[in-house]
Amino acid sequence: MKTILVKIWKTLRLPKGIQLFLMRFFQDQFLVGVTGIILNERKEILLFKHTYRPHAWSLPGGYLKSGEHPREALEREIKEESGLVVSVDESLKTRTDRETARLDLCYTGIFIGGDFAPTHEVSEYGFFAQDKLPLLRKNQVFLINEVLKGNAKQDS
Repeated sequence: MKTILVKIWKTLRLPKGIQLFLMRFFQDQFLVGVTGIILNERKEILLFKHTYRPHAWSLPGGYLKSGEHPREALEREIKEESGLVVSVDESLKTRTDRETARLDLCYTGIFIGGDFAPTHEVSEYGFFAQDKLPLLRKNQVFLINEVLKGNAKQDS
């Protein structure tokens, strides 16, 4: 059956826009999220106190919009949720979650500045040293440790 569909698809020679529309319509959908490990000049980690998560404190992040690069999405999400300005630098890790059909791209970056303003999503923010972190999900602690381990190697 699949080979017949492929032959029909090739024969139709549909414009690329229509091909993409049909593929999106018939394919499973998933969300693409971004998470950031943002450090200040003292190598402390930026965390947000979210109003809607089971673990109140967590790394900043959000979801991509159509046509947006993941780095831009993370910078935008942090600005929208807090008023803070960051520069997102390097890709750290890609994670998948089969249960929620989510792909999460984790990046590292640095804090630039800005004035914090609470929003309906983020009530507080803070920069935390590794030994002073509040309760976080295990996967976020793992990512933080990876970044700080890499920074320690660079500093020595």
